[in-house]
Amino acid sequence: MNVFVAPSLLAADFTSIGDALRRIDGSGAEWVHLDVMDGHFVPNLSFGAKMVADIRTRTKLPLDVHLMIEHPERSVEQYIKAGADYITFHIEALVHAHRLVQQVHAAGLGCGIALVPSTPVSAVEHLLGDVDLVLVMTVDPGFGGQALIPQCVDKVQRFSELRTQRGARFLLSADGGVNGDTAGALRAAGVNVLVSGSEFFRSSDPAHVVLQLRGQQVA
Repeated sequence: MNVFVAPSLLAADFTSIGDALRRIDGSGAEWVHLDVMDGHFVPNLSFGAKMVADIRTRTKLPLDVHLMIEHPERSVEQYIKAGADYITFHIEALVHAHRLVQQVHAAGLGCGIALVPSTPVSAVEHLLGDVDLVLVMTVDPGFGGQALIPQCVDKVQRFSELRTQRGARFLLSADGGVNGDTAGALRAAGVNVLVSGSEFFRSSDPAHVVLQLRGQQVA
């Protein structure tokens, strides 16, 4: 499978979101990653459905909406209506996960399941045949700019093995501490989507970052 790059707007300047989206569009990245934080599930606040809806009008790239919120089933309809292409929720945040997967699919969207570093692979094995994406958090979520937790690469590898064993088709994403030094190990472990925040937005050459993350030759 190809490796996609999904810059995370969490690392952008929130006063210049339009510029950030143009930066993503011009870089060759394939997705836009949107971290929705509620200050409860994770110790930070970011933005809500209106921001997603406004972003939808500014880019044609797929919007990968990552709900880092408690009880995502209570507000998922807002993000469906806002124009998300993928909605990913955390297994740790609700009880009836399969029901929420069905709800997202019924709306015609891709659905992902995410898990924090301390949550074992076994917690979501029962959903691997139903979801379109598995998001492995490679840092403890809530803040950008953290270093990747090395053991999480093994978790990516395990999901890749299960995908092959079961003939599943979900995309495998990694989020947290993704940069030129860590992307190679994640690609080797079987990742398909690399979420990049600080590395992408701090660079003076975002197109270079995208190529580097994909493991492609950089001129």
